[in-house]
Amino acid sequence: MSANEKDNNGNAESSSSSVASSTSSSSSWLQRQEESVQTKPIELPSEKVFKNLKNAQRIAIDIGGSLAKIAYCSLVHQKSFLVSEEVPNKSTSIYEVSETDEYVPRLYFIQFETKYIETCIDYIQENLLKSTNALKTKSIKATGGGSWKHKDLIEKKLGLELLMENEVNCLIKGCNFLLKNIPDEAFIFQRYQDPECKFQGVDSILYPFLLVNIGSGVIITKVESENKYEWVGGTATGGATFWGLGSLLTKGKSFNELLLLAEEGNSQNVDMLVKDIYGLNTTALNLPAELLASSFGKAPYLRHDITDDANYKSADAISSLLFLICNDIGQISSLYAELHHCNKIYFGGGFIRSNPLTMHILSGSIKYWSKTKTEALFLRHEGYLGAVGSFLIGAEEDDDENYVWGENLANNSGLTSPREICNRTKSCTFDSFELECLECELTPCPLILDISSYRPDTVDLTEDSSARNYWLKCFAQVVDKITDQAVKSQDRRNDAMERAEKFKAKYLHRLKELDENPCAYGSLTVRCLLDTIGHFLKEFMFTDAYSQLKLSENELSLRHLANRLDTLDNEKYEGRMYSLVKGVLAGNMFDWGAKQVVDIMETQNFGFAEAMNKIQARPWLVDDFELWVSRRLSGPAYKCAAVFCDNSGADIVLGLFPFVRDLIMDGTKVILCANSRPSLNDILYTELSIIVKRIAELDKVIAQALTNNQLLVMESGQGSPCLDLRLIDKNLANRMLQCETDLIILEGMGRAIHTNYHACFSCDSLKMAIIKNEWLAQRLGGKIFDVIFKFETKCQNIPPSVEK
Repeated sequence: MSANEKDNNGNAESSSSSVASSTSSSSSWLQRQEESVQTKPIELPSEKVFKNLKNAQRIAIDIGGSLAKIAYCSLVHQKSFLVSEEVPNKSTSIYEVSETDEYVPRLYFIQFETKYIETCIDYIQENLLKSTNALKTKSIKATGGGSWKHKDLIEKKLGLELLMENEVNCLIKGCNFLLKNIPDEAFIFQRYQDPECKFQGVDSILYPFLLVNIGSGVIITKVESENKYEWVGGTATGGATFWGLGSLLTKGKSFNELLLLAEEGNSQNVDMLVKDIYGLNTTALNLPAELLASSFGKAPYLRHDITDDANYKSADAISSLLFLICNDIGQISSLYAELHHCNKIYFGGGFIRSNPLTMHILSGSIKYWSKTKTEALFLRHEGYLGAVGSFLIGAEEDDDENYVWGENLANNSGLTSPREICNRTKSCTFDSFELECLECELTPCPLILDISSYRPDTVDLTEDSSARNYWLKCFAQVVDKITDQAVKSQDRRNDAMERAEKFKAKYLHRLKELDENPCAYGSLTVRCLLDTIGHFLKEFMFTDAYSQLKLSENELSLRHLANRLDTLDNEKYEGRMYSLVKGVLAGNMFDWGAKQVVDIMETQNFGFAEAMNKIQARPWLVDDFELWVSRRLSGPAYKCAAVFCDNSGADIVLGLFPFVRDLIMDGTKVILCANSRPSLNDILYTELSIIVKRIAELDKVIAQALTNNQLLVMESGQGSPCLDLRLIDKNLANRMLQCETDLIILEGMGRAIHTNYHACFSCDSLKMAIIKNEWLAQRLGGKIFDVIFKFETKCQNIPPSVEK
């Protein structure tokens, strides 16, 4: 008995010791993992990663098992120009331009691996909490499973309360926001096609859809409206599964290294296909011979046949693993889409990472299982949904001001490949995404006939390689003139040259990026390239590089306006109609964004009279002048014309104002729509509001129209030489409806040719421009300085799909 007792005690003691040892070992292992996760060193260059952190007013976080995202809103210092009509002598100057400092809100989103979370929190503690600018709130909105895990750590270090938000709520909030406010956020992926990414624009028919968020696991949510959605399912087989099994198969590779390995491998060396079971003759089965029958199905039989190259075996295995997980997610998502009657599935989450093979497998799986009835769509900012949502929820609860946000083209990581990420140094293992504060709420133009089919750009450079090659070279050539103009605009500032050179270097680098990856920042178009110039200039404190040039040209043109109006008033009707149109075209020649015109203006004595003489004789390349005259003579006067203006100086004063004055004399109400933000030498709303008053002092027709509200000046909500009618000022859109607008006029190459050339409207439309680019003229079947005068009545404006 004693022996047995001793033996039992010994066994018990041994067992207890074993358990304790096991527990201790497990505890030590967990502790080591926690330490390796939290304290791995990383370099954080403050201005390159956490920019303007010391000015942060609000913070939100989204911590997943693999990736963490920090969102914060900061006040950003920038220069702006004030336009004031309070001038000492109105006889010599129509308005005064001055430079001022301002601080505007900007939203920053930073993404990094969760293992760096403690180091990043330390950095925030060091740089934010010790600054003089206090946060607006003493709490942080947080979402994601990792936020619960690191809650105590974050609260202790930052001294701020973590307010946890439901993960699904944040994902949907972020997804809805991005799809509605970021053009080209969503895209279809078509591997081996050119281009591989087909961007969807701003979808007007958004709901219903499924959001499949692939993080460590998978969450599937049905979204029926902005506020109506429900979690419908998911799977535990997600990103962490791929990383975990992949690490076991390859001795601990990083996530991005595994993705690269999957690209290099051939899953068919490991997977069992239909032909491996039935042979090549599978027609009787009505199944493709290459169809996957069993993931890893060949693995037991390859021990003696497979090559001894370890990388080769690993690559095949990881490729098979990626196919297994993506096919599983695709099939489950497709079944949920069918069950809930959704024909669109948006994929988000940190698992995808813009990896071509991942998107290819998911797209193929959705296409196969839904029999092409359901569309797989991906997001440019897929990993930020939760962070965007958690930030917006906090802002809506606490902020008095409802900010409107738009994408900052100057600071965005773009679509990056795993290879690019793996090649980065430790100090650059971050992706970023920024939103800038806009002046007004934006909405689609109500005059567009079919918003779902509307695409603003005439040529998509992502699809047209010859056009892409030309325009990338063209913009690389003109950047020197823009740089020089930026320096001239601030010639009294010692650092102007240095900042201008930084602008030039950054823009040329962006052009190189786009040459290598045209889809990196959405659809590549001339509009995109022009808009990026404006964003980059603003980033380096050149808010309006052409302000003084515009002022001098506006003043010069006003001196000649009275004589021009007298000349027009003395002409007979048809002659006056032609002179009015010719004047608009002549004014449109004065474009500092067109290289061929700039060369003429800088080397010749070129004024409005010379521009009038340069207009080619009719018939023009596109010549609907007779139709326009006939409509004016035979039809009733238009109720209201919305006119989107182009350049300052002769264009607006001597060209467009006489033209709209004629419409006013006919009884038409006119809304002049001008840019809200600076872009090259385009007229701004603030400038036009003063110019119209000066013109009213010279002309009774304009004066009376202003007094009677027959002539209105409004902001377009745009800041581009082109025109994207998917996003215009909501006040302008409402006024168009209130005034029963039945004519839209688009003037200039940017608004009427580069964009909206094929746009269809629910009212009559008139597009007028001079083609000031030789390549574009040839593409349209003409030559340099050819005329586009395109008039279409409402009944002609039928999209091709409807017409058929």
